[in-house]
Amino acid sequence: MNNFIYEIPTKIYFGENQLQGNLSKEIEKYGTKVLLVYGGGSIKKIGLYEEVINEIRSSKIEIYEFSGIEPNPRHTEINEAVQICKEKDIDVILAVGGGSVIDSCKLICAGKYYDGDVWDLIIKKAKIEKALPLITILTLSATGSEMNGTSVISNMETNEKKSVKTPLLLPKVSFLNPKVTYSVSKYQTACGSADILSHIMETYFARNSGLYMLDTVMEGLMKTVIKYAKIAYIEPENYEARANLMWASSWAINGFARMDKEPNTWICHLLEHQLSAFYDITHGLGLAIVTPRYLKYVLNEDTVDRYYQFGINVWGIDSNLPKMEVAKKSIEYLEEFLYKDLNLTDNLTDLNIDNSNFEEMANRICGNGKVEAFVDIRKVDVVKIFNACL
Repeated sequence: MNNFIYEIPTKIYFGENQLQGNLSKEIEKYGTKVLLVYGGGSIKKIGLYEEVINEIRSSKIEIYEFSGIEPNPRHTEINEAVQICKEKDIDVILAVGGGSVIDSCKLICAGKYYDGDVWDLIIKKAKIEKALPLITILTLSATGSEMNGTSVISNMETNEKKSVKTPLLLPKVSFLNPKVTYSVSKYQTACGSADILSHIMETYFARNSGLYMLDTVMEGLMKTVIKYAKIAYIEPENYEARANLMWASSWAINGFARMDKEPNTWICHLLEHQLSAFYDITHGLGLAIVTPRYLKYVLNEDTVDRYYQFGINVWGIDSNLPKMEVAKKSIEYLEEFLYKDLNLTDNLTDLNIDNSNFEEMANRICGNGKVEAFVDIRKVDVVKIFNACL
């Protein structure tokens, strides 16, 4: 068992009507000038934009805006927002959106105190030493960015998608209202659920056994996602389903389940980040395609015990069956959930992706060495897993 230090200082307002009287109060703790950042027009369609603006205008806070953050957010648009922060001397950033918006805002917060291209902070050319305070209003249950200090950003000029992680990027406050996610489409609900599930599975399938207590927590989280994703997909305005997915999203990747699992490389995320970098696909969809293939590839007599536990405790498979049979069934059940229950595409070919970049993508992940994970992965393994996804 590893030693660990665990601290999550993010304050959560969970449930309905939490913005009223609280949003302005929390912003005012950090200053009087706020930059409101969001993506497309969805927050205006559902009335959230107006609610946020009215709440802030009830105070003496000055509001500035930056919109148009894209999925798989680009460092170029973040640089534009940083410039506003510097010109207007912004005190606090307010992110209203899903993971792409929140991840962008984390880098905007750091960029305020850096004179160069924010991409330098992602590739560790420069160190993040200070950041503006960040407040978030979540609109999509998926990345868990509302409760962690990681930012994942894309550079479409170089076909790179990379992350940076530091406690300085942790949101100070996050508002989580399940009703805001009622308007999320079936497709995005499915992709978001696949993303949440992957965050848990990447930690669950780790080399070291870790704490039994954390195993049971992860198994409970996975069962929660599997149960309520199917309900939310069919009944988008089911509050219980949306609330369970939203809270599971936060706890899947806020470090709690992972704290006894270091080192723990998230292989499926490394694979998917290459797909997103080269082809700009939806993150959750990429994970849904990659994960079952990866699990099939690394299943063997040495790893089967983990699959056996997964199959019995998460999927309810008969424990009297041979271990390898349970293991294979667990992957089949996962595929049925992703591709039938959530109706996600099960291959890269349907996304017009071929194998032309697989060698380069594998080289970026492994080079001439290996990635140490649940099972060590080399360049040849990455190419084989990608090809299995076609």
